[in-house]
Amino acid sequence: MPAVHKLLEHEDVREWQKQYARLDVVASLQETLEALRDQVREGLSPDLSEDAVTKLAKERLRVRTIMRVRHVINATGTVLHTNLGRAPLAEEAIAAVADVARGYSNLEFDLETGERGERYTHVEGLLCELTGAEAALVVNNNAAAVWLVLHELAKDRRVVISRGELVEIGGSFRISEVMRASGAHLVEVGTTNKTHERDYEQALAEGADLLMRVHASNFRIVGFTYHPPLTALVDLAREFQVPFYEDLGSGSLVDLRELGIGDEPTVRASIEAGVDVVTFSGDKLLGATQAGIICGKREFIGRLKKNQLARALRVDKLTLAGLEATLRLYRDQEQALEKIPALRMLTIPVADLRTRAEQLAREITLCAGGYVRCRVLETTAQVGGGALPTERLASSALALYPMSGSPDKLVTALREETPPIVARVAREEVICDVRTVFPWEDEALVQGIRGAAARSAQSD
Repeated sequence: MPAVHKLLEHEDVREWQKQYARLDVVASLQETLEALRDQVREGLSPDLSEDAVTKLAKERLRVRTIMRVRHVINATGTVLHTNLGRAPLAEEAIAAVADVARGYSNLEFDLETGERGERYTHVEGLLCELTGAEAALVVNNNAAAVWLVLHELAKDRRVVISRGELVEIGGSFRISEVMRASGAHLVEVGTTNKTHERDYEQALAEGADLLMRVHASNFRIVGFTYHPPLTALVDLAREFQVPFYEDLGSGSLVDLRELGIGDEPTVRASIEAGVDVVTFSGDKLLGATQAGIICGKREFIGRLKKNQLARALRVDKLTLAGLEATLRLYRDQEQALEKIPALRMLTIPVADLRTRAEQLAREITLCAGGYVRCRVLETTAQVGGGALPTERLASSALALYPMSGSPDKLVTALREETPPIVARVAREEVICDVRTVFPWEDEALVQGIRGAAARSAQSD
């Protein structure tokens, strides 16, 4: 069995060391040799020539050096897929991130005065313009925004909230738990399905200090239900002279109802109704970078900015650059709907998806017809990301049936492609929804299906 130091002198291995870190090269050789030793111990007779060993080590090196966070093709039909990174960025946002990443930036430097600046001024004006708020602040995600607001406005104080709004979202994040962690005292009112104005009024009359409303972003209670309109809660907060805070969760700057999609309220509607503080996410319906956005009255936002924990929750230059570029697109709604990927995916006509799916099906049949049958399937996509949970979007998908092997084996093989393709299995077919596949990914999708189907068939 060749020694590692001998293999390092092999012509191919010397070339590897020009491209990869020596640590990865050595580790790949050592792992390969150990695997061969195991084979010898089992009584096998593997090829131990230097050429054979380096060939095996090359594959280990390839796997070892693949980026762990990388581009995947989302063929699930879930637009804001939390596990797949939620909202993709607009080209303008990508360019802005790259611009500030490759060198220095004026993150906290005022170019007019030449003095220290404030990082949040880059986006605060845009957020105020787009939402109608007096002031704004950005932290690293919406959970942080909720925690900061409660810590500043309600630490050691009583917060009124409906039992029907004590939600849990992904990662076991519970509103009730974050409220307790912030130091706020939870005052539950009403029931799961019905909370009336009188329930809030009684709690406020007994000395509550903050009225909180949480939008049911990721679930719906239907049937025998009642919750007061937003304006009624605003009036109650004013009557008892307490701040009114609303967590919108996903948050939208475009009224999707006008486009026939769901019933999601806009941030501007809450601000104009008189809500004092509103929080929402940056990487959901907004379609930008991960962030927790806080908008509202100057009095309260000013207090949040001075909170010592705001520094621990602040965002970096890349987040701000991507967020600013995305917000600028919202100054023209038609431009936003066209250029922000999440909005474009939500609003693309199903007829266009059908045409594209049919073309893809023809290409797959031509190049992989011997391994897999492909048909176009009318299906439904979903918004995802804890937004519009009951909304279903008519869509078109590729339904793949492997000629040999199982659908489960094929869907696994698709994830092993470069780039990986994430799909789902339904009724013995692998479903690739084209609504969430970018047109520039079509060729990679076809070739990935061909490669995965061939490997899946050969290994059967």
